[in-house]
This record gives sequence, C-alpha cells and structure tokens, in this order.
Amino acid sequence: MQRRATVVGSGPHGLVAAVTLARAGYAVRVLEAADAPGGGARSAELTLPGFRHDVASAVHPATLASPWFRAFGIADRVEWIVPEASFGHPLDDAPAAIAWRSLERTADGLGADGPRWRRLFEPVRDHLADVVEVTSDTLLRVPRHPLALARFGARAAGLGTPSANALLRTEAGRALWAGVAAHAPSRMPSLAGAGAGALLAAHAHAPHGWPLPRGGAQAITDALLADLAAHGGSVECGVRVDDLAALDVGDPRRGDLLFLAGSPRLIETLPDVPPRYLRAVRRFRYGPGVAKVDAALDGPIPWRDEALAAVPTVHVGGSAHEIRTAESQVLSGRMPSRPYVLLTQPSVVDDTRAPAGAAVLWAYVHVPAGSDLDPTEAVLDQLERFAPGVRDRMLAIRSTSAARLAVQNPAAIGGDGLGGALTVRNLLRRPVVSGTPWRTPVRGVYLASSATPPGPSVNGMAGWHAARTAIGDAGGGRPGLSDLFPGGDAPEA
Repeated sequence: MQRRATVVGSGPHGLVAAVTLARAGYAVRVLEAADAPGGGARSAELTLPGFRHDVASAVHPATLASPWFRAFGIADRVEWIVPEASFGHPLDDAPAAIAWRSLERTADGLGADGPRWRRLFEPVRDHLADVVEVTSDTLLRVPRHPLALARFGARAAGLGTPSANALLRTEAGRALWAGVAAHAPSRMPSLAGAGAGALLAAHAHAPHGWPLPRGGAQAITDALLADLAAHGGSVECGVRVDDLAALDVGDPRRGDLLFLAGSPRLIETLPDVPPRYLRAVRRFRYGPGVAKVDAALDGPIPWRDEALAAVPTVHVGGSAHEIRTAESQVLSGRMPSRPYVLLTQPSVVDDTRAPAGAAVLWAYVHVPAGSDLDPTEAVLDQLERFAPGVRDRMLAIRSTSAARLAVQNPAAIGGDGLGGALTVRNLLRRPVVSGTPWRTPVRGVYLASSATPPGPSVNGMAGWHAARTAIGDAGGGRPGLSDLFPGGDAPEA
C-alpha cells in the first residue's frame, strides 16, 4: 500500500516538502486554510481589477540561489526579470544611493565608501554558492565550505558590532547598508541582522541580483503546484487545521507522515508530546509584526530623485541613524513616527502588474507584535518626504495590520512573517536545539516551515530538509537532490 504524507500549509516550504515527497513515491495531500494555495508566495488583485499585487514575498534572490530550486529548474519554469538596480535608498539632501548588480558601478556611486563597500561584499559575492549552501542548513553541523563560512562570518562580525560605523563613513554608504540590514527586524547593529543583511547585499551584486518573477510571486507557486499535480499530489484549500488530533493522517506505524509547514505551536494539539519538547517550542521567540500597504496608482511614484524611477526595491527611511532609531523603537514596543519602509514598485519592470501607464506599490513597516495599527498614513508620510505628490496618484489603498495578518495566517504569530525573531539564539535554536530540528519526538511528525533552519525567505530548504529527513527515517536512505532531479543544477545538500 502506498504510504501517505499530509502537509499542513501550502506556503513555499510546504509545497517543496510536498513535491519532494510526491517524487519519492508518497501519496501527498496538502491542506491550506486560505482559499488559494501558496501562503505568502501569492499574487492577487488586492486593490482594483488589473492591478496585481504580491500578497507577501515580492523579490526573490534566495529562490534563484536555492539548492533545491536550482535542482527543480525554477530558472526555466518561471520567467524572471533581473533588474540592473537591485535596491535604492533616497536621501533628503543628496542623490539616492543605489546598489546595482554591478559591484563596480555601485562602488563608483558611493564615492569614498566605494572601495570599502567592495571589500565588504566582493568576497561573499565571489563565493556566494558556497555561502548559500552553508547557510541553507542548520548551523549546528560541520560546514562543507569552512573558508566560505569564515569569509561570510568575518563580514557579519564586523558589520554586527558598534565598530561597524568605522567600516562605512559616508551618509550614502551607511544608509545603503542600513536599508538592506533592516529587512528583518533586529537590534542594529547585531550579529544575526548583519549576517542576513550581508547575504542580501551579496545577492544584490551576483548575476541573478534581486529578481522578480514575471506576473508576481504566484508564478513560483504555480510551478510547484504543476509539478505536485504531475506526481499525483493534491491541495485542499479552505481547510483550517486547529487540532491535529482530529486530523486523519494515516498510520505512522505504517510509514504515513505528517508535516507542519506553519507554526510549530500546532504540535501542542497532539497527544503524548514530551513535555520537554513542548516547553522548548513554547520558549521559541517570535519577533515584531509587519503591517503592509498595497496601492494602485494612476502613474509611477514621482520620486524627487529620478534615478529611483527604474529601481524595483526601495528602502525608505532616511539616514542610517533614523533607521536604527526606528527599528529600536519597534523592538521596544513603540511605533516610530518615521518608520523604515521596505517598498517595491514591480510595475517599473513588469508590465503585467498594472494597466498601461499605471503602477502598483507594495510596502511594509515593522510594528510591535500584535499591533492593530493601520500603517497607511505612516507609509504615505515617508513617501511624500521623498516623492512629493505621491498621495495624489493613489487610486485605491489596501492595508493589513499585524493583528490582521496573524488572523489570516496562523503561522504569523503576532504578525511575525519571518517565523521567529532574528537573534543568534533563535538561529541556533529554531525552534529547538538539534542537529535535525525538522524531526519531532512524535513518530511520523516533522516541522517544515521558516521556524526551522534555514529560516525565512522563499528558498524551500526547510521543506526539503524536513522531507529528506522523513524519507531517511523511513529506512529508504536520505535522497540527494540529484536523485529527485537528475541533471538538475545544484550541489548535493
């Protein structure tokens, strides 16, 4: 009899686990609470007809660099747009700072900080595949590429301490770094935040840059769903799982499996979970929430600095000092008057996202966990500062508070869309201290979400590690990527 696998949650990690298991011969069923699959990797007309917005993830450097997605052939299954400018940062009284895919062009635009920017990120960029391989797994293992890890660690250590101010000395250089380092809310500076920022900056200067799927993040989900269906798997939407004990997942003694691709806290609804494991899961810390604004505009954002008109990702927050202050206030439970705004304007490179001449805007701010704040005015105030007249271009606006996000997505505890606070402790204990944190002490039950290593981003690696661990536990040996995708472009992981 064919063994069954049930996956709760159809985000990228859940679908990667599902595809892996289906290709390994399991009868796979994915259960999704929302009315459409994909989790955060979805696109929809959230404001007006013809305006296509990303529900959560928008720009995907980690997808093209992911060992699993490379083996899967995502570069050929999805049409990718790779802009010349990875991200930009407007300043009040100076030209915008821009991180181009060309490291040389970026350095030229940063003046005195140009050579310093190059020294910081060139070694990581030049060994990015090795760094990604190391950081795509649990950190509690002997790395396959110790030299690459050492180079990466040295940059994170330098940028993650108070002495980081000496590494970049111009307003443009410091702001450009602060903008990318603030993607995930953390103390600034901090080792964990600097590590995440350094990896994003290295991606920005790699050949794949910060790419966007043509048509939106939905294209990634559609590729996964097509492969799952081709191998006999299915997805059931509108099925909210609040009690695992009431769920028919087959017989674990026969080899049937259950994967939790949402919050690990759902395991509390199973009987006979060891108390020590439950305590560890309950102690796992979640971070601040995110509040999001989607807008339909009658034309492009009128940036004061026209160089930003063709830059899909813009970090809006002013100086490095302002960004550090804003993020510190959020972590202290307060909402800053001038928040850091992470913004994408995908329609400047993708003409499928809005009617001709119009534009879409995607933006979020960090807020205290569980906040019911409507972020619209805070976002528009910051935009007006650098793009006067942008309010007049608004046709429709849709906002989502952190509290609302937590209701819509049970995995987003308090509106935390990253699956856990970005701290060194959480990186080592995600959500428990283990060399195989995807395995739970309950037979046949595995964790496959961003609350497990390697953490957030649309890289699918948490789903891959969970599925691979389960297959190995079933006695079939742990498959390699080449076993599932012969001829795929990826190292073994």
